Amino acid sequence: MTALTHPPLPAWPPTPAEPTSEGRTALLFRREPLLLDCGRPVNDVRVAYHTYGPPGEHAVLVLHALTGTSAVHEWWPDFLGEGRPLDPERDYVICANVLGGCAGSSGPGELGGGADVPLSLRDLARAGRALLEHLGVRRVTVVGASMGGMLAYAWLLECPDLVDRAVIVGAPARHSPWAVGLNSAARSAIRAAPGGEGLGVARQIAMLSYRSPQSLALTQAGESPRRPGTPAITTYLEHHGEKLCARFCERTYVALTEAMDRFQPVDAELRAIRAPVLVVGISSDVLYPPAEVRGYVDLLPNGEYWELDSPHGHDAFLMDPGELPERVRNFIAG
Repeated sequence: MTALTHPPLPAWPPTPAEPTSEGRTALLFRREPLLLDCGRPVNDVRVAYHTYGPPGEHAVLVLHALTGTSAVHEWWPDFLGEGRPLDPERDYVICANVLGGCAGSSGPGELGGGADVPLSLRDLARAGRALLEHLGVRRVTVVGASMGGMLAYAWLLECPDLVDRAVIVGAPARHSPWAVGLNSAARSAIRAAPGGEGLGVARQIAMLSYRSPQSLALTQAGESPRRPGTPAITTYLEHHGEKLCARFCERTYVALTEAMDRFQPVDAELRAIRAPVLVVGISSDVLYPPAEVRGYVDLLPNGEYWELDSPHGHDAFLMDPGELPERVRNFIAG
């Protein structure tokens, strides 16, 4: 992968010391089961999570993206640290690997006794609520991007008594036919070539939607430095497919993308959300175009929209956040 040619942004704020993180696993629903939306009751659900900062009754809950983990310090360093939006000196920050995940939490096969069960984003929110109760948390500010942003909508609908306010970055309230189609193609690749190869192809499909044509023109033009005579974009996609296969589970990929596609709250539900919500669109996002993301703000009684200007598409919230950390920090501060 060639270096980004987009002009570097100044550091914001000055780099602090590495935050202290603590990773643990909770065993939940030991007595009373979690009743999934599909009708199946499940007991003894594992939820892997990280915490940052001193425990308290109020927390900032971070909701990760599709292939993310609970280790926020590894994948969102622009947001976690002293003086940043997720400040362990000020806040009790929690992030859990979602139900059905493959980074310590119970996977779809475990929940179904070997056979995968359909999950919903509301199921994921209810499992997260049980974790908060386990940790003694009574109120949360929710921050989610991409799949985490859609999950934030599920939290607002499923747990309105818990959520003070929410930040939703680069995510719609429900999937468009375009987004469902991309996920359908990715799942077809997995089913056509199970055992790893299909997951690699699914990741290649996804990576094209996570970037923009301008981003790829800036970063992947010309010949590959890895394989002379091959386009840089080809080896770039292959590399990301191989990386995901080495750390992720195809059953989780299928279960979570299906859960996202099935999440289709109606307008009346969105109009009933009372918490303040900051919704962030990304100017060059081809997966969730900014006009689509912004359209849902009109349905939120206390919604606010801001747009991140970047050429790097959907993944700009990770690779080119610009003013986003400061905007989120100010919103969380109320």
